[in-house]
Amino acid sequence: MSYLLLLLAISFAVSAVGWIYFIYFFSIGYGLAISVLAVASAVIFRDVVTLPVLLLCGVLFVYGIRLALYLFLRERKSPSYKKILYQPDNTQKKPLFAMFMIWISCALLYVGQISPATFYLYNLANGVAVSEVWAWVGMAVAALGVLIEMVADAQKSAAKKVDASKYVSTGLYRIVRCPNYFGEVLMWTGSFIICFGASCTLWQWVIASLGYIGIVYVMFSGARRLELRQAEVYGKDPEFQKYIKSTPLILPLVPIYSVAKHTWLKG
Repeated sequence: MSYLLLLLAISFAVSAVGWIYFIYFFSIGYGLAISVLAVASAVIFRDVVTLPVLLLCGVLFVYGIRLALYLFLRERKSPSYKKILYQPDNTQKKPLFAMFMIWISCALLYVGQISPATFYLYNLANGVAVSEVWAWVGMAVAALGVLIEMVADAQKSAAKKVDASKYVSTGLYRIVRCPNYFGEVLMWTGSFIICFGASCTLWQWVIASLGYIGIVYVMFSGARRLELRQAEVYGKDPEFQKYIKSTPLILPLVPIYSVAKHTWLKG
């Protein structure tokens, strides 16, 4: 249990960047926390770390650093993103209790997200039989997810340079409207898959499942916010209406075209 407390302390310390501006709890602080926690897990169990888990930790590190840097630069360079980031609802001072609850929730979630690899290594270090096959599968799926997210972000940036006023419907955006969110869901699915070969105990399954469910909820919540913003900007465009009615929101081939009415996804 001491290793989890250490990871939680690290998560609290890194995500504390949100005290500068509370949105950072979910954005820059999120990326930094995931990258540092991934490295910390590999270092804590360095004596038993296996190649696929080490590679997974590397994938999560690259993902987190890239996300934090991407968001930092976008905030500095994109007037439209800055306008969204600093809208009145976000700049309004939050009650101290609410800030603490957000900080605590984020720190716990981030530990839960990286816990599958940690549990795998902990159980291995304690002589529990684990399956390296599941570790390789999980790592490969996670790496594919990061690749999809990187390609989606690059395609969106390229399309916006051509016409910043138009929604993106090319490349991966032909398949789903939020391919970057799909990539992240896929990445965390790969991470979670490792649990199937980690001989997890009940409480380990609970922590890992809560982390996975939590980030999937966050992704759909983010997709809902994007859907509502796009509806305000492009809602009267017939081509946009045709696009959103024929292109799934996040998951390819899964006919979920809208979550706007699902207020329980409001984050």
